[in-house]
Amino acid sequence: MKTIEPFHIVLIEPEIPPNTGNIGRLCAATSANLHLVGKLGFSIDDKQVRRAGLDYWPAVKLHRWESLEQLQSEYPDGRYWYMSKKAERNYTQVAFQPGDFLVFGKETLGLPEDLLDKVGEQALRIPIFSPAVRSLNLANSAAILLFEALRQTGQLDE
Repeated sequence: MKTIEPFHIVLIEPEIPPNTGNIGRLCAATSANLHLVGKLGFSIDDKQVRRAGLDYWPAVKLHRWESLEQLQSEYPDGRYWYMSKKAERNYTQVAFQPGDFLVFGKETLGLPEDLLDKVGEQALRIPIFSPAVRSLNLANSAAILLFEALRQTGQLDE
């Protein structure tokens, strides 16, 4: 069986332990890598993170980075996609490739404006149809993007 390079979920300064726990569980289930970047709003030993990740937390391929620049210097040839409700480009307009990095900002602020300005077409959004809803939950957004990437790359065709 052919080995396919796993996807990478990158959380920049996540603030809510259950979101990170749920995303960790998602990563364990899909063999994706989880990268936690910068200052966390909790300890990864936090009971809420473990509770959300249940007993799957030891199966998470977890990586810690001080900064996004540090992560990118370790993976200089990586393709990075930056998720933001402010992006113009819909995530369905992208052809994902195995090994892509899906980058998400903190729950309260998202990704910094200057970063989004710099990455241009690499910024993607998930459409929201109701003006009553500001944004989607971080864990839900990660699942939507990761499973679309897995679908596009034929990894769900078992």
